[in-house]
Amino acid sequence: MILTSSNTLENKEIIEYKGLVTGESLIGANIYKDLFSGVRDVVGGRTSRYEEEIQKARDIALDSMIEKAESLGANAIIGLKIGYDNLGGTMGNTILVTAYGTAIKFE
Repeated sequence: MILTSSNTLENKEIIEYKGLVTGESLIGANIYKDLFSGVRDVVGGRTSRYEEEIQKARDIALDSMIEKAESLGANAIIGLKIGYDNLGGTMGNTILVTAYGTAIKFE
């Protein structure tokens, strides 16, 4: 499956637009992780645990979107966008990762 943020595929002919496909994933962060993250930021370190969790959530969202595109008979997704939203929460944060684009079939 080809994924691209552009609206075309260079040197490829799009023969059919299959429609919008999306994928979502949620990750939660509790107050203890937030506290540790803040300490790391103050001393100049990177919060690699958060980076890993966000990467996992992004991969899940992309995989879900790809599955939907494949079920439509698509072999590429163009106009790919990935969004991140903080949904808040009582003991920490919940982050929603959304991937979306247009499923197409090309020759």
